[in-house]
Amino acid sequence: MLAQALGKLPGKAGAPAGDEALGTPEPVAEEGAVQGAATGAGPGVAASVPASTPEGPRRCGLVAIVGRPNVGKSTLLNALVGQKVSITSAKAQTTRHRITGVLTQGASQFVFVDTPGFQTRHSNALNRSLNKTVLGTLPDVDLIVFVVEAGRFGPADAQVLALLPPQVPTLLLANKLDAVQSRAELAPWLLQMQQRRAYAEYVPMSAKSPRDVQRLLAIVEKYLPQQEWLHDADALTDRSERFMAAEMVREKLFRLTGDELPYTSTVQIDQFTQEGELRRIAATIVVEREGHKGMVIGEGGEKLKRIGSEARQELEKLWGGKVFLQLWVKVRSGWADNEARVRSFGYE
Repeated sequence: MLAQALGKLPGKAGAPAGDEALGTPEPVAEEGAVQGAATGAGPGVAASVPASTPEGPRRCGLVAIVGRPNVGKSTLLNALVGQKVSITSAKAQTTRHRITGVLTQGASQFVFVDTPGFQTRHSNALNRSLNKTVLGTLPDVDLIVFVVEAGRFGPADAQVLALLPPQVPTLLLANKLDAVQSRAELAPWLLQMQQRRAYAEYVPMSAKSPRDVQRLLAIVEKYLPQQEWLHDADALTDRSERFMAAEMVREKLFRLTGDELPYTSTVQIDQFTQEGELRRIAATIVVEREGHKGMVIGEGGEKLKRIGSEARQELEKLWGGKVFLQLWVKVRSGWADNEARVRSFGYE
């Protein structure tokens, strides 16, 4: 099995007083709010490949994607589905929910479940909720894809590995293969990984390589049980548009503030309505300290304008319609360590 894995290695390759409101794009409205509608519709959603006349018995299975924070799980999910359904950023713990991505090809339906990275460094109410999401997902799946960085395996990876139920087949996915210089570098590491657990298969790859992604799909398909599909053939995710709107705003928040803003910041959707192809969205960015509020708003409101503008463009691309987006910023001190408030913000 190890030789087989190595043989497939590719080469290197309206708000309360004191709250701030801004929207996107730029025309200024009353009370200092900046808001506007999109000026054009993006392309339609890239749906899963429908199986109009699948040959043979149908197959369908749940496939959990697990690993430590920031190892590339969400990037992998998006590559497998062929559309962004899980947000990504350089900030650890970007994924906070169980995100399902659906891909239907031929007679097979893949139901991928992207989980939050298992958090071991902090133990506040938010992280306890995220870890509970991971642990609650694993026993019910048909296959686990354990994602690590090729050539690396640290204490955080080992803690995740210890949580994986032995009765569920597990693939070891050595991601970010493009950072490895040669196969010779990876061989000793793969031997060490083989000693840690009896993996079903080893898959060295890069989630950025379409060929590698197709190879992974072919491997995963073998583990899908024969049963009826769980979703329609053109389904992309089981998450609502309201949820996706909050996630896209949070992604841009993290991407544009970098390490300045603590990862505990979150986004709430206050209003979501649809008028034909136009979606009107009002959202609140929640931060823990007054100083964080200024980081999000930026000088003259420019940072918040950019967050809103980039989020709006992503949503137009996802939905293929116009979006009117208004953003507010509020301070809620200590929310990430308050069980009731964590639940009120939509965390399980």
